[in-house]
Amino acid sequence: MRRVSIFGATGSIGQNTIDLIARDPEAYRVVALSGGKNVAQLAEDARKLRAEIAVTADAALLPELRARLTGSGVEAAAGADALIEAARRPADWVMSAIVGAAGLPPGLAALEQGATLALANKESMVCAGPLVMQTARAHGGAVLPVDSEHSAVFQALIGEDLGAVERVIITASGGAFRDWPLEKLAEATPEQAAQHPNWDMGQRITIDSASMFNKALEVIETKEFFDIDPALIEVLVHPESMIHALVGFRDGALMAHVGPPDMRHAIGFALHYPERKTLPVARLDLAKLGQFTFRAACETRWPALRLAREVMQTGGLAGAVFNAAKERALDAFIDRRIGFQRMAEVVEETLNRVSAQSGLIAAGITLDNVHNVDHLARVTADDIMKK
Repeated sequence: MRRVSIFGATGSIGQNTIDLIARDPEAYRVVALSGGKNVAQLAEDARKLRAEIAVTADAALLPELRARLTGSGVEAAAGADALIEAARRPADWVMSAIVGAAGLPPGLAALEQGATLALANKESMVCAGPLVMQTARAHGGAVLPVDSEHSAVFQALIGEDLGAVERVIITASGGAFRDWPLEKLAEATPEQAAQHPNWDMGQRITIDSASMFNKALEVIETKEFFDIDPALIEVLVHPESMIHALVGFRDGALMAHVGPPDMRHAIGFALHYPERKTLPVARLDLAKLGQFTFRAACETRWPALRLAREVMQTGGLAGAVFNAAKERALDAFIDRRIGFQRMAEVVEETLNRVSAQSGLIAAGITLDNVHNVDHLARVTADDIMKK
């Protein structure tokens, strides 16, 4: 029986993970579940899966969580320290699906126990990719990608020589505004940005899809996860969201990973790796689909992609600055304090200001340094948005 923990259990990735585990409950022992404000869902899942502990990130919600778990035998806890403690409990496989930089510390804590980390929290690799991979190596842990694009690249590379790769293409749906005239983007609302044409995801990641900040993070993650030259990484808009990534080799071959827009494929692949087991995902009828379409990813429409390349060129802690500024700009857009296009401007100005402070970006990638630069970037972004 495999011991599993799910951090970010109440989000879309977490719920899809629970769906798979609940289909074969005798195969798993659930150690820890964590969530945010949706303690009703967290408690329901903890009871259903008979978890050892349920943790809410919001300390103010601990009394409610405890009340909902009364008589269940499930321990309740709250706050950042409780998340770390839960991640340190022995587990064989840990899903890291907490949104944002907050997912990095529990992910590192799980790797320090030698666990296999199923990584859906792309911010961990963007902020501290070398630290994540070094921690896995040092403690006998492993990191498996759960983003559909990186899972696709990972699968295309199985049995291949990384030195034979000459290009990696990750696809993007284009999000809610892919067909909008550029001049109309200034009027875009959070509600409109949160309507994804293909995927069923949470509000924040869906808006990040519309701005292409999600894809920008994935470009950086591709570089960090696979140790690939940034010049070899391409982004291609693919509205059907059926081809998740392609890997090109020096003999001219392109290996494409094709599947429905259902996160249970990537989650299930990581959950069962190195085996392939039956998954409850749709089987594609290619004749019915008829065709796949592609278009170039315009960096005028999606400046986040240009910024991602600048971050990779800068290196060091630039990724942590990029992510922190993006998170604060997204908060402001959701709160209607800034417009849709202003998000990229805030991130770029934050990168410029922090980079101008001698030595900060070039500091070593440690958890403390990531936290310090993350805090500085958030303060800087907030200051920029006050003007």
